[in-house]
Amino acid sequence: MRGSIFRTAFARTMLLIGAVLILNLALTYLVLTLYVVKPGVNQLSLLLARHIQVAQWVEKQDNPNFALELKQLTGVSSYNRAEAQQNGLLQATPYSFLSDLFYETLNESADIRVGGQERLYIWVQPESDSRWYRVPMAYLDDGRFSPLIVFLLLIGLFSVLGAAWFARSLNQPLKRLESAAEQMVYGDYPKRLPEQGASELRSVIRAFNRMTKSMSQIDDDRALLLAGISHDLRTPLTRIRLAAEMMGDDPLVEGIVSDIEDLNGILDQFSDFARARERVGFEFCNLNELLREVVSSSQYIEQDLIRLQLAPVPDIELQPVAIKRIIANLMVNAKRYGSEPFDIQSGLSFDEEYIWFSIRDHGDGIPEEQLESMFEPFTRGNIARGGEGSGLGLAIVKRFTQMHAGKIEARNEVDGGLNIKISLPRYPNALS
Repeated sequence: MRGSIFRTAFARTMLLIGAVLILNLALTYLVLTLYVVKPGVNQLSLLLARHIQVAQWVEKQDNPNFALELKQLTGVSSYNRAEAQQNGLLQATPYSFLSDLFYETLNESADIRVGGQERLYIWVQPESDSRWYRVPMAYLDDGRFSPLIVFLLLIGLFSVLGAAWFARSLNQPLKRLESAAEQMVYGDYPKRLPEQGASELRSVIRAFNRMTKSMSQIDDDRALLLAGISHDLRTPLTRIRLAAEMMGDDPLVEGIVSDIEDLNGILDQFSDFARARERVGFEFCNLNELLREVVSSSQYIEQDLIRLQLAPVPDIELQPVAIKRIIANLMVNAKRYGSEPFDIQSGLSFDEEYIWFSIRDHGDGIPEEQLESMFEPFTRGNIARGGEGSGLGLAIVKRFTQMHAGKIEARNEVDGGLNIKISLPRYPNALS
């Protein structure tokens, strides 16, 4: 996974939906508090104050029958402090906001507490009275809370699941589009993507499908053209070479044969470029062995001009012919445009996800603005240097590197020379 998870469209959609749900709950809580709970509490405070006023009046009458009848009708009891403590006052919790509402109703302060074990009671002691008055509340069945809690949990669960489904359905086409674009980076043309999602997204996918179809057709036509040119030119070149060799020891013969070999080399590059999308012939092999094989049989650079520094690397799945063509083309490029000595190195990346090799010359390098374009077809690495060639050598390097899901990097060294580094993944399937 690349970068933080919160940078993904799925995570951002989930966060947005979650924020909207939380805001909705907060607004619902605020509305219920202002227009349902608060009026109910105010009404409770008013009724409580009236009960206390009646209870105080009964206490002043000093008539036990009045007190008994009040308790039977309303459940309100009167206790001194010691009696109140014995009947549950110590377990009650003070509620200052009820005290404030009581003051607003009767213009008198009061100590109000709420508590109880088997039943909920409100304890009230007015500031002008030394007695505690206990007002019973309705019985609360603990079982009533279970359906409410389950209901709230189900609402939360279904909200989260619905948000996840919505975010996934919204972002799944984007993930497919991203994966298809990644395939194109490595030189593959993906299958036609299903046009799903919002209308804007379907339009983007439709345009992407048309683009990939057009690019694939152009690439196929170009490969067919190059293969056809290569095939059609070999026969007349062979006849010219045979005719030249029959001319005897004429000094012109050597030059003609040399030119024909150069042309055959260019045609070979045409063929390689045309085949660069064929993913066949992969096998497990060692990169260092391929490097040594190309160097030992090299016709491009004298071996005494090459400095090999190869670190141990594990075997990985490669197309040996393609890798050897990459090495050979880089050596030709170094010889043609650079200066000796030529350094060839290999190694394992720091995270051990890639094996790499690099080929460096000690020439003048190339302008920085040409580092990216030098791997495009029919581009000479440094036009200022001149030189001959088809302009496909480094393009073939790029194509074959992409075929292995690898990375290519070119840089000018501080002490002079161009260094081209090829990194190949040990587990290419893990990158998709």
